[in-house]
Parts: sequence; structure tokens; C-alpha cells
Amino acid sequence: MKGKVIKSTGSWYNVLGEDGNSYDCRIKGKFRIQGIKSTNPVAVGDVVDFEMEAGEPTAVITYLHDRENYIIRKSVNLSKQTQVIAANMDQAILVVTLASPRTSLGFIDRFLVTAEAYHIPTILVFNKYDIYDEADKEFLEQVEAIYKNIGYPCYEISALNGYHIEQIKDLIKDKTTLFSGHSGVGKSSLINAIFPNKQLKTAAISEAHQKGMHTTTFAEMFQLPFGGFVIDTPGIRELGVVDIEPEELSGYFPEMREFIQQCKFNNCTHVHEPGCAVLKAVDEDIIAPSRYDSYVSIFHNFDSRA
Repeated sequence: MKGKVIKSTGSWYNVLGEDGNSYDCRIKGKFRIQGIKSTNPVAVGDVVDFEMEAGEPTAVITYLHDRENYIIRKSVNLSKQTQVIAANMDQAILVVTLASPRTSLGFIDRFLVTAEAYHIPTILVFNKYDIYDEADKEFLEQVEAIYKNIGYPCYEISALNGYHIEQIKDLIKDKTTLFSGHSGVGKSSLINAIFPNKQLKTAAISEAHQKGMHTTTFAEMFQLPFGGFVIDTPGIRELGVVDIEPEELSGYFPEMREFIQQCKFNNCTHVHEPGCAVLKAVDEDIIAPSRYDSYVSIFHNFDSRA
């Protein structure tokens, strides 16, 4: 039988079969994916073949179909290994907040680089608009301008009072969408607003650290009543850029691509070289300083991970 993995708890997988039924499955023996050193060989969103175990209500996953795409992060326990967060998605929605807690632009940029590297179109959704004061709204306008100018759609919402929730429903209808973001930005509240029957557990913001407390332990996929799937992921405190080489990095910043070929040196790192077209574009405010700062931060991080 063939199906789609809709939940992973580490050793067991819940698979939605083509017959519409869900099955508890496990992996038999060693099951490693060629070329991917991950702690989890099968992820939510994967398409698999499985067969029922004789005399048991459970099944065994026997084959993993090729992934259209996937997104990974550093494993929490083993720094040299990675964890596949999800696979086979049409798009990602990165839920961010500019207040309570504030999502750093560096975090947004690291996520976008990872999504670009794995060919996942990304939409930025700014939640908690209902609590923004005038200064927050002014800052939001500036932040949105940066990302809209380089092709990332931006939406302002309030999961609490339903502001612009219908817009989000239209965006995700009939698509498989990954929801991601820091803990506390309101991912679960947003999914609850989109899909009231689901009622995911939500948690208050930690007063001490102004960061959310984790409420999602494993990634899980939900089938939407109006068509499509949502993948809810554990809140990500930090997202390390993995499986990307330093010389590839600038290619994952859309605004840098047109300037890369204009640099004086073919192996230009866009950090200190004379005749660098990227640095010239930063000086001329064609490339946003915050984006360039993120590029330099990620670039230098490659040295420290060796």
C-alpha cells in the first residue's frame, strides 16, 4: 500500500493511506537515505510504501519514494547531524512577530536561505498585529518593504481576533504548506484560527526570556477541510544553515544574484574584495544593510563549524 506520513514520533509513523485510513507504521531494520545524514530517515510529508504485519494492527514501511523537496535543521543533540523537518511541500509560511516575542531579521534570513536552498517558496506572515503600537507598525512597514522588494509576499494577521485569516486560508487551499517560526509567535493559534476543530495546545510566553515555551514536540500534518495539508513544526529557537557551501551562499539571496556575475573576481566572497558588485550595491542601498549583515554572519559561521 502507498501513503503519506502525517505524523512522526521518532520510532513510529502515522501514515495516511490512499484508502483514506491511517496506519501506525514502524521502520524495519536499517533505513537510511543515500546522501542525507539525518537522525530521522523518514519525515512528515514523505510518500511511502507499507505493508501490514501478519496478525497485527500495525504496518511496516518498506520503501521511501523520492522527495520533491525537504527542509532540514541541525539536530538538537548531535551538532554534526541534521533532522529532516518535513518533505514534499508546495510552500512554507514563516510566522514571525515584531513584538512579544520579537523575531530577529537574522532568523528570518537564515530560514529564507534554507528555503531557497531546498526550493521551497516562502511567505512571511506577521502575527499579533492587534498588539502593535504605532512604532511597531512603522517598523513593520520598513521590514515588509525589505522582503517585498526581493519577492517575498508579506501578510499582516492576528490569530487572536481573526484579522486577515481568510487571506491565509486562500493561500493554503489545496496546497501542502509548512508552518514554521520561533516558539511563541502563534503558529498553533494560527492553525486553530484556520481550522477550529483541531484546537492545538498553545502556551503563554515566558516572561523571563520573552520566548515561547515549546508546545509542539514533533512535526505533524493536518488535512484541511477546504482542501490541502498544513504541516505544523516544533518551534525553532535557532536555525543553523546546513548542507550549503560558502561559495553557494550568495546565490540564495535573490537580490544578490544579478550582481554576482559583475564582480571583478570569479571567486569573490562579497565580503572584502575590491571590485565587488555586491558591496557596491549595498553602498548604494540597492541591497538592504540588514540582509547583507545576515549574509556576512552566515558566511563567517561556515568557518566556525569546520
